[in-house]
Amino acid sequence: MVDVKEKSDLDQDQDRQSVTKIQTADEDRHIEQAADMLKGAQQATDNEHTMSIAEGLRKYPAACGWSLLFSAALIMEGFDKAFLTAFFAFPEFQKRYGKLTADGTHQIPASVQAGVTNGVNAGQIIGLLINGYLADRFGYRYVMLGCLFLMCCFIFLQFFASSIYMYMGAGVLLGVPWGVFQTITTTYASEVTPNVLRPYLTSLVSMCWSIGYLTGTGCLRGFLQMKGQWAYRIPFALQWALPVPLAIGIFLAPESPWWLYRKGRIAEAEKSLRRLQTKVPEEELANTLSMMAYTINIENEMHTTSSYLDLFKGTNLRRTEITVLTYVVQELCVPLVSYIVYFLQQAGLATSMAFNFAIIQYSLAIIGVVIAWFLVRKFGRRTLILSGVTFMMSTSMLIGFIGIPDTHKHTNLAYGIGVILLVEYFVFFMTCGPIIYTVVTEIPSNFLRQKSVALARAAYNVNVLVYGQLVPRMVQRAAWDWGAKSGFFYGGCMLFGLVWAFFRLPETKGRTFAEIDILFKNGVSARKFSSTKVDLASQTVSKEGEEVGV
Repeated sequence: MVDVKEKSDLDQDQDRQSVTKIQTADEDRHIEQAADMLKGAQQATDNEHTMSIAEGLRKYPAACGWSLLFSAALIMEGFDKAFLTAFFAFPEFQKRYGKLTADGTHQIPASVQAGVTNGVNAGQIIGLLINGYLADRFGYRYVMLGCLFLMCCFIFLQFFASSIYMYMGAGVLLGVPWGVFQTITTTYASEVTPNVLRPYLTSLVSMCWSIGYLTGTGCLRGFLQMKGQWAYRIPFALQWALPVPLAIGIFLAPESPWWLYRKGRIAEAEKSLRRLQTKVPEEELANTLSMMAYTINIENEMHTTSSYLDLFKGTNLRRTEITVLTYVVQELCVPLVSYIVYFLQQAGLATSMAFNFAIIQYSLAIIGVVIAWFLVRKFGRRTLILSGVTFMMSTSMLIGFIGIPDTHKHTNLAYGIGVILLVEYFVFFMTCGPIIYTVVTEIPSNFLRQKSVALARAAYNVNVLVYGQLVPRMVQRAAWDWGAKSGFFYGGCMLFGLVWAFFRLPETKGRTFAEIDILFKNGVSARKFSSTKVDLASQTVSKEGEEVGV
């Protein structure tokens, strides 16, 4: 019996030793994997810091192409939305849907104009908030495909609109897919390209909008002399031209590797990366995957999930504030330039000349975005945004002063205002206009990027709703008749945005997503972001050798 007992005790000791060895082996393997992941993440981060634009284009040509394809949806949206306010100044549209005024002209009442623009913006807000859930669950490609199908359906309502209210309803429904396009294109661009290309491909969406607005306004200008209902129905029909080829391209596109990795579909994420890269060594691809894994681990340690509620918890609250208000600052700058055709028509210019100004405006915007690509590399995001808002504020105030005399009696003043609006638009797209799209995709965490950008764009559209009520009433002679003097009001709004941006907007130039996570985790102030050093291994920050406190 004693021998049996001793043998049993010996077996138990051996079992415990075996379990201990297994546990130790597992721990060693885990430590080794963590060390390999950190090493790979550091190498990928170093590669991104040293990568040139030429190298980025050579290694990621497919990513640039697929990003451009997604962004092309905004050319279509810009084309469609160009009609929105420009039709209010379109003679045949005014005759069909407007009311005869005391001076013998037809006008769309200011209240109806506000209803149309606000209805579209309300639809966009719905689309944005729904997209926050749908894109997280189904991925970017399938959500885009569904929205392109819905858009084709809703254009029928616009084309066959028998009253201004049916036209308004079609606008609300079209706003839903438009809202989806506004965020899913920028987040896709930010997730498929390396840091060195990110500002160019995210700001490209701004150029795509301008191309769409330019072609849409040019289309209306071409039909300006045409009589009858087809003068505005043919432009409506042209909206069906792009959705089908876009849908075919997006169906063939790779899904965002970041989205796949967040979903735990690591093999598919690797496959997607291979499709986005060209002639990249296996080690570099493995390092990129390690950087993605390490970034997601950092956010897991911060207990970040992908619910809307998490946008307002911990460090994410600050990131949400910056993302939302950065978008709002952009809208604060553009109320007058957004209504340029109607604004100049009400200021005393001929309708054809007002449309000519709009065509020049959108052409300058495209050139402005190209110039911004060169400026952002030298000056960064924060400097360009602050400079742009300062300029827009100053020139809006100048428009207010020019509007004090009666611009109808002094037509040269109306032309002067038109020139200032063109210069404003050009500078806006050289500075804060396109760069804001880069910032709002860099600030949020990976888990919350889609929802954060969606919420920010929704806040942007709430601001558009407010301006949609104010601008027609301020500008229209039959309403409040503020005219150009409204520049004082909007310049004052821009001043508030400038003060906020100076104290709260950080510089994210040259930072990877992991570095941005660590900067926010350590509570680095906005004005110290650019000068702070980040240690990926310890997840700490320092400046001139001294650790920065929380």
